[in-house]
Amino acid sequence: MTSTPPKALHPDTLAVRAAVPRSSYGENSEALYLTSGFVQPDADTSARRFAGEEDGYTYGRTSNPTVTSLEMRLAAMEGTEACMATSSGMSAVMLMCFALLKSGDHVIISQSMFGSTLKLIGSEFARFGVQTSIVPQTDLDAWRRAVTPQTRLLFAETPTNPLTEVCDIAALADIAHSAGAWLAVDNCFASPALQRPVEYGADIIMHSGTKFLDGQGRVMAGALCAPQTMVTEKFLPVIKNAGMVLSPFNAWVVLKGLETLGIRIQAQSAQALALAQWLETHPAVARVHYPGLPSHPQHALAMRQMSGVGGAVLSFEVKSDSPEQGRVRAFQVLDHLEVMSLCTNLGDTKTLLAHPASTSHGKLSETQRQAAGIGQGLIRVAVGLEHLHDIRTDLERGLSLIA
Repeated sequence: MTSTPPKALHPDTLAVRAAVPRSSYGENSEALYLTSGFVQPDADTSARRFAGEEDGYTYGRTSNPTVTSLEMRLAAMEGTEACMATSSGMSAVMLMCFALLKSGDHVIISQSMFGSTLKLIGSEFARFGVQTSIVPQTDLDAWRRAVTPQTRLLFAETPTNPLTEVCDIAALADIAHSAGAWLAVDNCFASPALQRPVEYGADIIMHSGTKFLDGQGRVMAGALCAPQTMVTEKFLPVIKNAGMVLSPFNAWVVLKGLETLGIRIQAQSAQALALAQWLETHPAVARVHYPGLPSHPQHALAMRQMSGVGGAVLSFEVKSDSPEQGRVRAFQVLDHLEVMSLCTNLGDTKTLLAHPASTSHGKLSETQRQAAGIGQGLIRVAVGLEHLHDIRTDLERGLSLIA
């Protein structure tokens, strides 16, 4: 396979074929290059490569062939010109902010974004003079009103974690570009198997490769898919100096995970839809959040943007009379699991459940959690590949105890 696969190939084909050229040994599975440095053929070539005047591998903090294969494959699947892999999803967010923002700049982000993202941009980068406006995910007017002459970046997550809110990517792209800003989209929940934000005008697609891209909960990884000039001129200089690089082994694991991404997420999404439909009729459940359900506020938009599939993550609220009772009942459901796992990761072939209010959003204030809609009775379910009957039976064990 050449380094520039034919553009006509389907993303499912790119998921198993896009990579750096094979070595002289002709390996079929992409090679794992475990090395921190690279031997140079001569001093003059070495000087040119370190100066950036000639392509070639020099040092592991700059690039690695296995990492390059992952970057090529993910960029091809997302439909972007290039990609920069990082050590985790949050390091990808940090790289983006360090590379694109400076003191005095302004960012607009959704209040429904991942808790660590809210803290990193809204609190940590505030110490360096970056201003942040936090707006409701689906309120386009709020996004428009938040724009200032200093706005440089709009950052949205769709669907969101854990309420699966869906934003109108094309509309946000118009708002960003009218202000001379970039639009970044966290595509972790949908993945390129269901949604390609660049087709709706997004400039940057951010990933936590730890989730669906790996698919089996084995390694940490992150990535930014973007135009070639942005990757080369903005991201690369920062990652060289800051060192939030992805290890070759982790890159190889995610590279292999991408090969089955399409069939995994389709199967898991089908299970998630069936589970969401069952939960919606359960007497102990107050509400189900899942884009594939007609009851979801952005159902029609989700079906257009996400290839008609709702994804593999849902959340539901147990019935309760107070936040305290909601927490007790949610814990009751989680503590009666015998098959599924209580685990804050997602995108695994194993079904994973979490209590967002005490885990992923636990560091937020109660006011921030309420604004984001994260109640104490909320449970997130990242649906895996177990048999649907066993998943439902495991949930019923705890739900049946709720009066």
